[in-house]
Amino acid sequence: MNPYVEQVNKETLEWLIGSEMLDDAETVERYRRAEYGWLSARTYPYADHHTLRLVTDWCVWLFAFDDAFCESDRRAAQIARALPQFYAVLEDLDVGSQVDDVFARSLLEIKGRIAAYGNADQLDRWRNVTKDYLFAQVWEAANREDEVVPSLGDYIFMRRRTGAMLTVFALIDVATGRRLTADEWRHPGMRAITESANDVVVWDNDLISYAKESDGGNSRNNLVNVLAEHRHYSRQQAMEEIGEMRNRAIADMVAVRPSLEALGSEAVLAYVRGLEFWISGSVDYSLTSSRYTVAWQRAAQRISPQ
Repeated sequence: MNPYVEQVNKETLEWLIGSEMLDDAETVERYRRAEYGWLSARTYPYADHHTLRLVTDWCVWLFAFDDAFCESDRRAAQIARALPQFYAVLEDLDVGSQVDDVFARSLLEIKGRIAAYGNADQLDRWRNVTKDYLFAQVWEAANREDEVVPSLGDYIFMRRRTGAMLTVFALIDVATGRRLTADEWRHPGMRAITESANDVVVWDNDLISYAKESDGGNSRNNLVNVLAEHRHYSRQQAMEEIGEMRNRAIADMVAVRPSLEALGSEAVLAYVRGLEFWISGSVDYSLTSSRYTVAWQRAAQRISPQ
């Protein structure tokens, strides 16, 4: 657990309220109860105060964007038309530029901090995967709009982008203070272990968030329902299959780790450890966060004997 957790949890909520991304008091209270600072404190326990604030603010931006754009009834065309302002922030605008949209304005501020704490390569990695994440939301919205349950192959491929994990993984070496070289970032073993870690975290999330999503419009974009639809599994069978898939992805991470240790790079080892913290920390947080537990409680009430 990062020692700055309580301080950063408070500071990030204040930042979020000041950003105006939350539009009513009820939503502010919901975010306060979720205590998102405890997510980043578990997933970046090694970060100092200013980088923990950065990664916490970024995680909260993703949650707020997800709630406003992805867990909503916004059509694919609406999200697509919103993309130019976000792409302009990521590619063209300097910190301090006039930006009207509250999400784009906060995105620009976060980009400025990444540029200040990291180097040009680290900034490029983050903004490239952030653009992929944003565009992937159009695909998710199209599934909701057309009531399509994507194929398993399409879902696994796109979930690596819709889950935003690559955007938070891209900040690991910013938070560790041990910068990966371009060659280290492109190393086949690094790509493989990153992909496996990505799969584990988003599949865990599909299980943990199933109660939250099962009654909503985004239920088709969940691996449980993808397996139920295309393999004709029961819900329980689908969940057990996801557990097996998760085990295989963890085994792949274990298998590739020695080749990365052989590189003798402290930055690589710190990055791999950062992936491991994300896997354990995201589960620890999600099992206690009101973002997910409230939905479980409601589901249990619906099925409990009267």
